[in-house]
Amino acid sequence: MSDIKDPSLATTGASRIEWALREMPVIHGLMQSLADERPLEGIRISGCLHITTETANLARTLKAAGAEVVLCASNPLSTQDDVAAALVSKYEIPVYAVRGESTDVYYQHIQAALDHRPQLTMDDGADLVSELHKTRTDLLDGMIGGTEETTTGVIRLRAMARDKALRFPVIAVNDAMTKHLFDNRYGTGQSALDGIIRATNILLAGKTFTVVGYGWCGRGVAMRAAGLGANVIVTEVDALRALEASMDGYRVMPLIDAAIQSDFILTVTGNKHVIDETHMRVMKDGCVLANAGHFNVEINIPVLEGLSVSKSRPRPMVDEYRLADGRHLCLLAEGRLVNLAAAEGHPSAVMDMSFANQVLCAIYMFHNRDTLQAAVHAVPLEIDEEIARLKLTAMGRRIDQLTANQRHYLSSWQEGT
Repeated sequence: MSDIKDPSLATTGASRIEWALREMPVIHGLMQSLADERPLEGIRISGCLHITTETANLARTLKAAGAEVVLCASNPLSTQDDVAAALVSKYEIPVYAVRGESTDVYYQHIQAALDHRPQLTMDDGADLVSELHKTRTDLLDGMIGGTEETTTGVIRLRAMARDKALRFPVIAVNDAMTKHLFDNRYGTGQSALDGIIRATNILLAGKTFTVVGYGWCGRGVAMRAAGLGANVIVTEVDALRALEASMDGYRVMPLIDAAIQSDFILTVTGNKHVIDETHMRVMKDGCVLANAGHFNVEINIPVLEGLSVSKSRPRPMVDEYRLADGRHLCLLAEGRLVNLAAAEGHPSAVMDMSFANQVLCAIYMFHNRDTLQAAVHAVPLEIDEEIARLKLTAMGRRIDQLTANQRHYLSSWQEGT
């Protein structure tokens, strides 16, 4: 069983999936090697993920490793319908995802993925784990564990762990060095700006571009926006990150001050209503608002609706709100992930490492299912390092090795000045 938009799109989707695989040498290598070993033979995996070409190659790799995989969407606007069709028709992987699905259908699809009675979950925002604990507690006894791909999801899971509500172990794939240093920084940096440019076709050079939040995603966006000639402002609530942004050369100020002068404001915080009524009331005419955080709560959309006297859609991913005082504010992609709703998401080359983490962590959890406690766990260092080595090899890069004398020196304390 599946629920997709149009099975006739499968051929196009398969071509795009194979194209993406060319930029995913680590996943490609795992797909080939695990087909012989089949370490996940018969294990049921449900994934609530963005249904993209890269996710398709993750699912193919898990299937090659012997797993029985079912996917649903982790965002109503991120599904690539041709990819969903190809997964079902060409690769025989059930998918419940339709681009533009309603909130009700979104949760129906999550329930369908849970009907698979998963032993392992793969989440992009923790909705699958959350629903397991709220509405499908009958499935918890059979769970081995899960993995989480996003900052937002890890925050939710750690909150569950603090409340002692989390009933099985979850590995925070998001926090792996080979994930957040590359996927979050270089992936979001490129894909978020790709989405903004595709949606608006507005030149960034010379514009004032405010980045709300200077985590790894915010760092990447700021770096890329500056590279395109924008005058970048960073707003933060964390003093250390604000200091880092300042020393990286960006202007740092409260959002209320940035709102007055910004042509673009992009949120990447994982928090709620970081752009609120006070900011909207002082924004310059024509300011473009976008979000690259996981959920569509970072911009207070109900307040924006309430402040407006009319709304139009001049371009497919642009909603223009006219306020009572005559100003216009533009919201991209309905406040959802602009890089996936208005573009194609992260480049395959960075998702290669993130999804290799997913595969190897799933195998690790299965092998250690009797010892891992119900908590949020870090990606084992040996997995992180192995993925980095594989990626370097695929890129044709070589590095030095410590000599025996150097290893001894680093492990001793006797030698001094």
